[in-house]
Amino acid sequence: MKQKLYFLSMLTIILLIIVSTAGILSLDFSKSYDVINQYGDTVRIYGYGIYSHDSFFKAPILIGTDYTILIIAVPLFIITFLQNIKNFSQKSELKLLSLYSVALYYSASLSFGVAYNRLHLIYVALFSCSLFGIFHQIRKIDISKFRKGTTRGLNIFLILTGVALIAAWMPDIIPTVISGESLNLIEVYTTEITYVLDMGIIGPLCLICLYLLKKKDGLGTILLASILKLCIFVGFMMVSQALCQIASGYETTVPVLVTKTGSFVLLAIFALYFNQKLYKET
Repeated sequence: MKQKLYFLSMLTIILLIIVSTAGILSLDFSKSYDVINQYGDTVRIYGYGIYSHDSFFKAPILIGTDYTILIIAVPLFIITFLQNIKNFSQKSELKLLSLYSVALYYSASLSFGVAYNRLHLIYVALFSCSLFGIFHQIRKIDISKFRKGTTRGLNIFLILTGVALIAAWMPDIIPTVISGESLNLIEVYTTEITYVLDMGIIGPLCLICLYLLKKKDGLGTILLASILKLCIFVGFMMVSQALCQIASGYETTVPVLVTKTGSFVLLAIFALYFNQKLYKET
């Protein structure tokens, strides 16, 4: 049985390597061209590699994310997986669960957010492995051992993160609801997957996590581990995304880019602090 479970983790790691490497190999900003989208707007298309049909704005963001996954997430996943085999513990299971959450976030963004390409089946496979990996990890964890309370600092962090992720994108969306027009950066896409993940899942999950922690429900600690790991990786992703956007020459103001990236990096720093504290107390 354990061999089958190890296979799921190994398959997830292999798929992460394949997907992220394919994205990184698409790094070429010289092949772009213009098209007219369904709203009659001119959109600049990236034109190269696996992201050839994605927009020139979004492709560098995707590639930046791929760098974070290959350079940071994959090695960390491998190390945690090997540690879990060598020295099984509830703490190592919790760490592995949190990394599956990062893989799920990444695969969901690709499966639902990029223009269709030849890696679609691999995206779906990675999404499936990540999702069922989370289910399996939750089953393996003894929730009764994680009935931790919460602190004032953690309360503030979860409230601010939850509310911010829900409210941050509203200025982009509300005007389009009133005017009936599309999003400014809808480009060649039908929707923005980041809005769905942040406002529909992660934001509410922060508030649910806080509620469970106050009730000293072990599930709250499990959710907290995943939320903190996601916030940490989003901070890394924002930095690599910003660097790729700057390298691409995409027309954007540096102050806006720095402010946006800086806010998520600050969030990641706080998440890293609470993450270290979580595992010390576990």
